[in-house]
Amino acid sequence: MDTNRKIPFFGVRRFTRQVLDELATVSKDRDEIYATLSRIGGVSQLERERELERLNAELASASLAWKDQLTTLTASRDELLLQVAELRKEVVETRERALLQESGVYDYAHPLQDAVAYKDRLDHIRGLIKELNKTDGRAVVAAVGWTVNGSEAQGKTMLRDYCKLMLRAFNAEADVLVRGLKPYALAAAIDRIEKVAKTIQRLGKTMSIRITHEYLQLRIKELQLTADFVQKKAEEKELERQERERLREERKTQQEMERERLKLEKERQHYLNALQALLAKGDPEAVERMRAQVSEVERAIADVDYRVANIRAGYVYVISNIGSFGESLIKVGMTRRLDPMDRIRELSDASVPFNFDVHALFFSKDAVGIEGAMHTRLAKSRANLVNHRREFFRATPTDAKNLLAELAGDLLTFHDTPDALEFRQSQKMMGVGSP
Repeated sequence: MDTNRKIPFFGVRRFTRQVLDELATVSKDRDEIYATLSRIGGVSQLERERELERLNAELASASLAWKDQLTTLTASRDELLLQVAELRKEVVETRERALLQESGVYDYAHPLQDAVAYKDRLDHIRGLIKELNKTDGRAVVAAVGWTVNGSEAQGKTMLRDYCKLMLRAFNAEADVLVRGLKPYALAAAIDRIEKVAKTIQRLGKTMSIRITHEYLQLRIKELQLTADFVQKKAEEKELERQERERLREERKTQQEMERERLKLEKERQHYLNALQALLAKGDPEAVERMRAQVSEVERAIADVDYRVANIRAGYVYVISNIGSFGESLIKVGMTRRLDPMDRIRELSDASVPFNFDVHALFFSKDAVGIEGAMHTRLAKSRANLVNHRREFFRATPTDAKNLLAELAGDLLTFHDTPDALEFRQSQKMMGVGSP
């Protein structure tokens, strides 16, 4: 039996059973040898006792060796389990940071106004990093008075070469972290760069080589600023996207109103021509009817002109989508479109599995004010507490109805229960009772 075998880190129980089986086999072989010798009577009593002592000593030694190795392995296993627990904790924390970042929650290490300011600060930090790399003793330090073959000059050359090698390794690791950095992984990146610095200090212990505290802190600051810069760019990109969406909606509204006004002008001219013909014909009753038509068209033109001039006028809408978001989530918004359903149909595009149901459409000369007031009243019920452009609230249509009635007066129509036709049909086809 080989007592010098290495104990593996994994499969400890299987390995232990194997060792115990081998010990049992040795004991069995010993007993069989004694039985055989006793049976044939070919060995003296003294020799048998000596052989017994030798085998017992071998068994005791092997047993003690295995116990020592099992104790060592158990300690190693416990240490590994602690390391695994720490790593799992880091993974959970990193995932939580990632989820918070996706939701817009991010703590800036160095708050600045915009991405340009971060870029300027990063350029400054990287300039300092280059300066420290050029100056001896600023980025990496080593022992003084090191000699090689009794030569101090050769010792300095060796130290300089080793310092360059260690610094290059450290910089390579830092550059990789900077290039691939995600804001939510900043803490892990800082921990990594600190461990690299400790590793270099351990490897360079003989010559007292280590990364200076000043240089390490500078590279950490570079990581922090890089994470802030990446996050700020993402936020600015999202704001630009939202602004493009707003301008696109404004253009659509403007084009819609221009088309409507052009159509009404043509209709008005048509009625005016007809009115002239009726006046020439001398039909008073027909003239009055035609003048009424002209007045109606002119009121419609005036309404369009008012909508163009008054950017606060429009429709406040309350919609829901129980198939996509459940029963207790509504969207409260406003649109300046002449036909507000065009906007709601756009919201019911391929990004959601079912169409939105309309609970209320309310025209107001101050739709912007009413929408803002409803958002304020429902602020505690916001689904997204970070991005207020996401106008979804954890409330029921009845809650919105009561608020809208309070803010805007009597409502002509309001639907408390959503139709959700496609959702209910889908539930029925799947054999699930619809809510």
